[in-house]
Amino acid sequence: MLDRTVAPPVQPLARVALPATEVMTLPNHARLHTLANDAQPVVRLQVALPAGKIAEPRPSLALLTARALLEGTATRTARQIADEVAFYGASLDCDSGPDRALLTLHCLTRHLPTLLPLVHEVLTQPAFPAPELAQLQTRTVQNVQVERRKAGYRASERFNQNLFGAAHPYGQLFDEAAFQALTRAEVLAFHRATYPLGGAEIFLCGDVAGHQQLVADTLGGGPAAGPALVAPAPPLAAFQPTTDHVAVSGSLQASLRIGRPWPAPQHPDTHRLNLLIKVLGGYFGSRLMRNIREDKGLTYGISASVSNRERAAALTIGTDVKGDSAPLAVAEIQHELRRLQDELIPADELETVKNYTLGKFANDLSTVFEQADKYRNIVLMALPADYYAQFVQQIEAADAPALQRLAQEYLSPAAMQVVVAGA
Repeated sequence: MLDRTVAPPVQPLARVALPATEVMTLPNHARLHTLANDAQPVVRLQVALPAGKIAEPRPSLALLTARALLEGTATRTARQIADEVAFYGASLDCDSGPDRALLTLHCLTRHLPTLLPLVHEVLTQPAFPAPELAQLQTRTVQNVQVERRKAGYRASERFNQNLFGAAHPYGQLFDEAAFQALTRAEVLAFHRATYPLGGAEIFLCGDVAGHQQLVADTLGGGPAAGPALVAPAPPLAAFQPTTDHVAVSGSLQASLRIGRPWPAPQHPDTHRLNLLIKVLGGYFGSRLMRNIREDKGLTYGISASVSNRERAAALTIGTDVKGDSAPLAVAEIQHELRRLQDELIPADELETVKNYTLGKFANDLSTVFEQADKYRNIVLMALPADYYAQFVQQIEAADAPALQRLAQEYLSPAAMQVVVAGA
């Protein structure tokens, strides 16, 4: 009879490696990365282009350009694009992040040859019709206005501004008037500068069923090099930790953002640092959850995480509490930071977090799309090919004294930016 009072034994995670990936350099110098897996008759095609915020000459131009790609092409209206994608039960979207624009197509394998010409046309021949651009600008501004009524949005805005600098694309606030003033000519110029397929990293995964050459032929044409990219972004501002309050009218809650610049994923201690942050606030049983949620009852949830951009990384601790509980929550977060500096992590707690971290990692490799996400991260972040194999090895080998030394170096409360938005 199964004794449910006894936890099942934990099995060690075997050494892992991402599936073999075939890389083809296309005639236009784009690279096509293929991860084949025929478990399901589906395919995902992603085209990553150097058209993120970091490349824009005017704030939010990258966002407008990416979202406007699907608003019409030389031969199709936005409605026709949407209808064609829906007819084949596919999805097609494009958005812009801090460093890249990413166009993603999901479809059944048998429909890929039919949809590839549409993908090519969207990328290379967008019409950017003026009426649709104006509507997109208006909708985006309205959405931001709604979001800015939320303390969490305001806290994240100010946190990034203070962390990276108001002049740097990573830290710039969304300017409603400037966004509305962007012109079709500026969108066209930004597209010409940053969307040539010769600068793309193309990721094809799933049941590719012999379609690799078709993708290469469709997306591998055009010039080998596009026009020069726009001027490089200004340097990151020198970080000065401060405590900042953002008033949000009518808010009964306070949103907290606490953190600092963080070592890049290429840093030799990056995996041990990730384990340290898991102990602090990276899973449901973390120290921050036990203290702030379970013991003090100040919040429904609190987390600590590391976000990696191509030119900077950041540690962020985030939670929402009642307005009058914000000082206590900040004090308790700082208390947990000091505990990691002053005390060794007990062996049973460290073993639990290691098992959780490695188990979640294994679960995150359960589908070809998730495997492709890990591989794409290696390519775009210029990480070593054995990055994830090293992750497993270093997590297993990490010990309490090493984590305490890292906490003493990186988790000083005095080195943290604190933002409280709301009441």
